Amino acid sequence: MSTDFLEKLKDFEIPTCLRVCCGTDGSVTFLLEIMTRQPVSVTTESQHIIKADKSIADLLDVEEGSEVNDRVVRLSAGGTVFVYARSLSPLERMPDTMREQLMRADIPIGRILRSHNLETRRDMGELEILEGEPTFGGISLLSRSYKIVHNNRTLMWINERFPIDKRWCL
Repeated sequence: MSTDFLEKLKDFEIPTCLRVCCGTDGSVTFLLEIMTRQPVSVTTESQHIIKADKSIADLLDVEEGSEVNDRVVRLSAGGTVFVYARSLSPLERMPDTMREQLMRADIPIGRILRSHNLETRRDMGELEILEGEPTFGGISLLSRSYKIVHNNRTLMWINERFPIDKRWCL
């Protein structure tokens, strides 16, 4: 994890449980289940295959025009939404069974990765507080982006948005 990412996260005045979820280089789903003592459900808002434009191709290190799964979900536990997430996944880099699970939509990415025993790492990217976004009714959000890397190639790019409020006082 980069020093900048860690220092920035330490400086934010946010609930500790939110700091832990946002700072993990592991599965947010798994941490949410531990913290809430509830199963985490995934609600897919959209999922479709797109052709990588220049910016997506650069982000994922694939050729322009490559097929990419673009998925937007919300993660909930105990009836409360904790995370809004968008993932971009180059289909050419996924094992067939993993692609099938991802396309079934409502399975958390962390659970998919764990079921395939893939050795991965998360390379943290952007971390910022966003104001006035409609995602959670306009309240402040903590946004982080990272890449899941397998065999030194980007398997997924993920942006997660966490509402900054008392739902994290668990």
